[in-house]
Amino acid sequence: MAFTGKATYSAGADLPEIAEDVADIVSIVSPYETPLLDRLGDPTRAATSTFHEWLEDELLPNTDATDDGNWTDPTNQNTFGVAHTDRFRVGDQIRAAGSDELMMVTEVDTGAGEITVTRGYGGTTPEDLSDGLTLHILGNAALEGDDSPAARFTTRTRKGNWTQIFTAGIRISGSELAARKIAVADELDYQKQERLRELLRDLENTVVNGTAPTADQQGSATVRRTMRGILPALTGNIFLPGEDGFPAEANLTEEQLNLALRRIWEQSASRIDTIVVNGHQKRRINGFITSTRAYGPEDVAFRDLVSTYESDFGVCRVVLCRHMPADAVLLLDSSRIDVLPLAGRSFHYKPLATTGDYESGEVIGEYTVELRNENAHGVIKSLSAA
Repeated sequence: MAFTGKATYSAGADLPEIAEDVADIVSIVSPYETPLLDRLGDPTRAATSTFHEWLEDELLPNTDATDDGNWTDPTNQNTFGVAHTDRFRVGDQIRAAGSDELMMVTEVDTGAGEITVTRGYGGTTPEDLSDGLTLHILGNAALEGDDSPAARFTTRTRKGNWTQIFTAGIRISGSELAARKIAVADELDYQKQERLRELLRDLENTVVNGTAPTADQQGSATVRRTMRGILPALTGNIFLPGEDGFPAEANLTEEQLNLALRRIWEQSASRIDTIVVNGHQKRRINGFITSTRAYGPEDVAFRDLVSTYESDFGVCRVVLCRHMPADAVLLLDSSRIDVLPLAGRSFHYKPLATTGDYESGEVIGEYTVELRNENAHGVIKSLSAA
């Protein structure tokens, strides 16, 4: 093209000698981060079957509860019903929750579901008993020279979860592959990256919220196999405002969070180290420090952020996860959770045969969640999300 001598302002943006100005980058606005998976980290092993199993055990319980419909003399009655007589032995010292009175078990009647005790043992003062009181078994006092007691033991239980297949298809025409792109050197490679980001996002969402079908959980060519996520797997430590002595505030408070951590600690060897929340509850946790926040004259940044919550019952990393329900706070012991791929089935690209002028394949992976000791975790539900 002949030289014209025109300046850019006189040439105009549509004239052929002016090249397009397109940034050499593709900007992605959709969220694809996986903070919970990052927190849990890569597992040290893989699942080896579509139904992945693990073993759990527990110690013999050292608590029970009173269960008697006839308290004729609550202060002095020495025979009363309990929920599980098999937890008691003659010689146990027991104490009711909130009471200073100690009792000594002198007889266990399994058939009647009752125990007989010495009230006010060791000079303690007898106090009123009632139904539903927690009984703490301090320990057993054996007789000198006595025979060994009957053996007692727990039974290991087998728990499991199904694997779920995650897949995304890719198909690119020969012309698309050959054409020069802006900001993309290899269209096929670019599509692999995008689909992998989507599948990782979906994996995290499923790890939190996914559930298994009620029937045909093994799946088939016509029935899809799905894993059970963390939230559906939690059935024990579910804390609801206003229920079972839990504070009734609709908005999450530090009292509620600390009480939930304490109750989990009281019944298990767990140390909660991860709190998973959506944006709304994260702001509530940030608000715990509002009344105590202070700034000096040299401070030039306003900070309203709680990334770690430290209490007597654990040092917890606060994880902001988009996939958490807005009304819930998930309390996890991350040492008891693994997200496992089926052996040889972690996310990878699989080329497929073509019958025309295109390249096709799929990104595929198969994963499951191993959530050990369900009562070592907990969740606060039904909070205000307004």
